Amino acid sequence: MQRDIVKILGFGVDTFTFEEALEYITSHHGQVVTINPEMIETARKNSEFANIINSSEMVVPDGIGVQLGLKILGKDIKRIAGVEFGKALLIKAARENKKVALIGAKEEVLIQAILNLKEEIPNLNIVYSHNGYFDSDAEILAEAVKAQPDVVLVALGSPKQEFFINQLKLRLPDSVLIGLGGSFDVWAGVVKRAPKIYQQLGLEWLYRTVKEPQRLKRIFPTLPVFVLRVLKERFIGK
Repeated sequence: MQRDIVKILGFGVDTFTFEEALEYITSHHGQVVTINPEMIETARKNSEFANIINSSEMVVPDGIGVQLGLKILGKDIKRIAGVEFGKALLIKAARENKKVALIGAKEEVLIQAILNLKEEIPNLNIVYSHNGYFDSDAEILAEAVKAQPDVVLVALGSPKQEFFINQLKLRLPDSVLIGLGGSFDVWAGVVKRAPKIYQQLGLEWLYRTVKEPQRLKRIFPTLPVFVLRVLKERFIGK
């Protein structure tokens, strides 16, 4: 299976279905970026972050804004929610007796997430975990490498998690590494996902914004600006 990449505002996004993405990355390994409009806007201003995205082994459209942007460009590509993709990686790892590492979130959130995941996924082998509050990347990187996990889930928030993963993948070339933002909070039960109908309609962002009004600062004006940039790319050119 080969990558089929489409460009949006200069950044490549894979066109895999959910199942294809899971098969591809577990066969090829490397860094997975779950991209959204906020990350693209950040990368436009930060060349180092842009390089990390463009050098990743797989980039999936996590945000509904990216799915919308791709549709504007004539590409009908479904979003792959990071929280669901991360869970699928864990289920596959457990079935294949692979080792897992979780890095990120508050200590109490991480502990509860691990308890819930182990209850839900039989034979899940978590060989390393650490909360997201540490002063030295080098120390955590060394500990993670020592554990030799096959799958590494990192929830430090973007772009911090992508920078961290980019360092770690050089030391764990045969592992799958993915940044998952607030997924640990969902797995711990601290944050509730939107009802299925919201997810199916692509309105999960609206549900979460109503529940967490502070998210408005992240979404606006980033999302409208992003859509305007894509419209310009589509009808006027870069």
